[in-house]
Amino acid sequence: MKIVAVEAIPYTIAYRKPLRFASGEIHAATHVLVRVHTDDGVVGVADAPPRPFTYGETQRGVAAVIEDIFAPAVIGLTLLDREAVHGRLSRTVGNPVAKAAVDMAIWDALGRTLDTSVTELLGGWSDRMRVSHMLGFDTPAAMVDEARRMRGEYGIETFKVKVGRRPVSLDTAVVRALREGLGDDVELYVDGNRGWTASESARAMAEMADLNLSLAEELCPADDVLGRRWLVSQLSVPFVADESAVTPAEVTREILGGSATAVSIKTSRSGFTGGRRTHHLCEGLGVEVVMGNQIDGQLGSACTVAFGAAFDTTSRRAGELSNFLDMSDDLLTEPLTIAGGELQVPPGPGLGVQIDEDKLAHYRTDT
Repeated sequence: MKIVAVEAIPYTIAYRKPLRFASGEIHAATHVLVRVHTDDGVVGVADAPPRPFTYGETQRGVAAVIEDIFAPAVIGLTLLDREAVHGRLSRTVGNPVAKAAVDMAIWDALGRTLDTSVTELLGGWSDRMRVSHMLGFDTPAAMVDEARRMRGEYGIETFKVKVGRRPVSLDTAVVRALREGLGDDVELYVDGNRGWTASESARAMAEMADLNLSLAEELCPADDVLGRRWLVSQLSVPFVADESAVTPAEVTREILGGSATAVSIKTSRSGFTGGRRTHHLCEGLGVEVVMGNQIDGQLGSACTVAFGAAFDTTSRRAGELSNFLDMSDDLLTEPLTIAGGELQVPPGPGLGVQIDEDKLAHYRTDT
């Protein structure tokens, strides 16, 4: 079970349509496939989706830091040395997505070696999660149409609505149209990606007070410390820390400082080791958790559902697991399937997925 090599393979797959939100827009998945090889011939995989407008990482940067720093740091360790891996990766500041992919590929390799799923290794609470679909900026009619299609084709009943535009009435009109178009039995929540000020956020939430929203996520900047505390005190729904709470220490700061009342866990930036730390912290503090989406492809979504299904706390809410549906293609030999509003953990050891080598050869950008 000794780690003998780590690969970082950049690839690009176009989206069928761009996903737009307050902090940027995505036209293609410019990701990095990470492979961890062991001396037993086992290969673990994970995906690294760089988000330069959020964490400062780029595709080239992720590949470089893995090849130049992280691979030499973990080669020679075993798959069971996960705390040692975490410690060595933590010596480097930042680079959360690159670290997470290395960590998750090691967990996948461990599961394959032990013929056990990652979900079972982590906790084994369930084998599936309810799905929430993310709706990016568009006209009210287009967003209602997309939500109806997702509901009709996949049975999805929970929707995360991107907001954060100015004037705020652009977004409040969208959310109102969604509520009127989908009815009262659909769950809606909003994510501002830090696009509004605290006062704009308070005004928008007041305008939407009759729409029965379940959550509000990162409506205003994380460094507006007093504004966020004031905003949270105005709200009647949980305020979710996302980009502001990547590490357990940041989660502690946001929750105990009164700047948030819930937390988004994204395995693509925490890995399974860091995500488990954050989960246990939230569980101990009695803080609600939602499994977030880094605009993941199918491999990233497989990681999210593997983690989310492993614990009671992370299974209670629908996980953001469907944005791979907007990609024009993917790398897996067997595509993930959403049915009845649920995504099942792929059966099999590790993450339960396999990479299509022909597709990888076609989409990789380093050859």
